Amino acid sequence: MTDAILQLKKLVDESDNIVFFGGAGVSTESGIKDFRSVDGLYRQKFKYPPETILSHSFYESHTEEFYEFYRTKMLAPDAQPNAAHKKLAQWEREGKLKAVITQNIDGLHQKAGSREVLELHGSVLRNHCLRCGKFYGVEAVAESTGIPRCTCGGVIKPDVVLYEESLDEQVMEKALDYIAGADVLIIGGTSLVVYPAAGLVRYYRGNKLVVINRDATGMDSAARLCISAPIGQVLGQL
Repeated sequence: MTDAILQLKKLVDESDNIVFFGGAGVSTESGIKDFRSVDGLYRQKFKYPPETILSHSFYESHTEEFYEFYRTKMLAPDAQPNAAHKKLAQWEREGKLKAVITQNIDGLHQKAGSREVLELHGSVLRNHCLRCGKFYGVEAVAESTGIPRCTCGGVIKPDVVLYEESLDEQVMEKALDYIAGADVLIIGGTSLVVYPAAGLVRYYRGNKLVVINRDATGMDSAARLCISAPIGQVLGQL
């Protein structure tokens, strides 16, 4: 193990109040594309920019095109948890990790066994009819064509937070409480540029901040430990 990994291991071993805050980089090692890296969605060519397609106004005005993009680019039903998801779930079982706070919508943390997962941006696994409220799993959208419809005729909408939509206040408050009360806060796989979610980490009051990310983040200077590497690769060594 490198010195940085040994330092991380010591911090984890000595704490029973760890909170993890993660983003797209946690799932890239499971084959899910992120948005901002060299080969991410934002670097690909589409008829409209991805951030436009994934906005509430585009959903309202170009619903069928939204679902075409969403089905092909946002769903990865065969993706499996990687070493990072599994290690976080293990820490929770051992009573060391209190919560996973994620910007991801893929459900891989739960698939790995994590229970206290706060999904800031919702989940592709939850879908509801806008007319009658009936719940649908991811298959209802993934296996549909055109605009997915409920048996009542209403549109089935994913429970994901689109651009121009507000984050769930209760989830945000719970995440803030976990972060503010954490002994060790590990930020992993996120560039911390998507607000308001990224702003939550500034409520951390401790002095054991760890940042694990391929690229630099705005919290590196405040961190006790920075590791520039894929998070699955790092946590897999512990």
